[in-house]
Amino acid sequence: MSTKEKLIERFLRLPKDFRYQELTRLLNGFGYVEEKKGKTSGSRVMFFHKQKEHPILIHKPHPGNILKAYVMKYVLDELKAIGFIENKDENHKL
Repeated sequence: MSTKEKLIERFLRLPKDFRYQELTRLLNGFGYVEEKKGKTSGSRVMFFHKQKEHPILIHKPHPGNILKAYVMKYVLDELKAIGFIENKDENHKL
């Protein structure tokens, strides 16, 4: 199993200790690029998939770097909606 596959499997379990850096690696692996929203954006961050023209907007965790459960569920739903992760049995597309 590759590192990318292990990261996807870990993400699909929705662990309580999933870090922002792991999410960045996961989304980069699917072709998303992190974009800052500007000087006044605070902790808001957008990951954008150029070919599919699909944004994922989240708040960067602070003061720590552990993601909240609702953020992970939102990202999972977005990845399912765009077709990167299959709905039925949580299998992923690489």
